[in-house]
Amino acid sequence: MQLSQQIEAVLETIRPYLQADGGDVELVEIQENRDVVLRLTGACSSCSMSEMTMTAGVEESLRRSIPDLGKITALKEGQ
Repeated sequence: MQLSQQIEAVLETIRPYLQADGGDVELVEIQENRDVVLRLTGACSSCSMSEMTMTAGVEESLRRSIPDLGKITALKEGQ
């Protein structure tokens, strides 16, 4: 399975929780060094808790499933 497919599979497990609050996450880019760029959209892009959601939810889930990823960053909608 390609890395992008692995990441999407993990994001699919997280999406219902984000969508329940009016938000979502999308994969923007996987860089050569396995750094991952995501974008928080909808309510997640403006929520004051988005940093915690990113770190405690999204990043932790990705690292648990794909431990050899590089840096994981999230852009807010419009970035």
